[in-house]
Amino acid sequence: MDIRRRNNVTVTGRADGPVVLLAHGFGCDQNMWRLVLPALAEACRVVLFDYVGSGRADPSAWDEKRYSSLEGYALDAAEVCEELDLREVTFVGHSVSAMVGVLAAAKAPQRLSRLVMVAPSPRYIDDVGYRGGFSADDIDELLESLESNYLGWSAAMAPVIMGNADRPELGQELTASFCATDPDMARVFARTTFLSDSREDLKTVTLPTLVLECAHDAIAPREVGAYVHAAIPGSRLVTLQATGHCPQLSAPQATAGAILDFLGTTQ
Repeated sequence: MDIRRRNNVTVTGRADGPVVLLAHGFGCDQNMWRLVLPALAEACRVVLFDYVGSGRADPSAWDEKRYSSLEGYALDAAEVCEELDLREVTFVGHSVSAMVGVLAAAKAPQRLSRLVMVAPSPRYIDDVGYRGGFSADDIDELLESLESNYLGWSAAMAPVIMGNADRPELGQELTASFCATDPDMARVFARTTFLSDSREDLKTVTLPTLVLECAHDAIAPREVGAYVHAAIPGSRLVTLQATGHCPQLSAPQATAGAILDFLGTTQ
């Protein structure tokens, strides 16, 4: 299979720069990185891709069984790295893709050298001694609403996820991204995302890791960032003075700056 076409792979930036692989979250695609891309591309070789079932990835490659687990998305990322023979890769994962990065690092340890986790959450549902931000009933209701009326759910939830009510164009963009995703594929990805529990996987991380959280995030509250930071020895936690769950759109300069600082490069 042509992995580049399957995952709509794009390569840009400095050919001799450190390699950065940008992985989008649920309901999104690589276009969500466009505002941080110019700064990253000045210093890095930047590789973007769409998971199968998202963006302009090849829909004929969709396999519900494969993508009913975060392992399937991690396999996409690992296969992109293999196809392009990428080495010393910094995996930048947004939202659920932060956990995909953890799994991809285990699948391709010879490829990945650093992790950047943007608004990560290893588990969205509260548990004893753990605050994920949602009760089990909350998630059941969210998934039921999504499965019964995906377009209506997208219009209602995207502005909540994005935050920044004073900048409605951001919520509108996320709504459009959600609505452009095939509803059947989105339902699978949503269940995989919101029912996942990757807390044990965090213990396997040995790579240098940057945890980027937002000061105000309705999807991944500050307690989650602190949990991820504590679970990964030696990780660096940076709190962006940003609102919402998508700082690459709401605070692109701060997001790019934090990534470049972690890489030891300058804008």
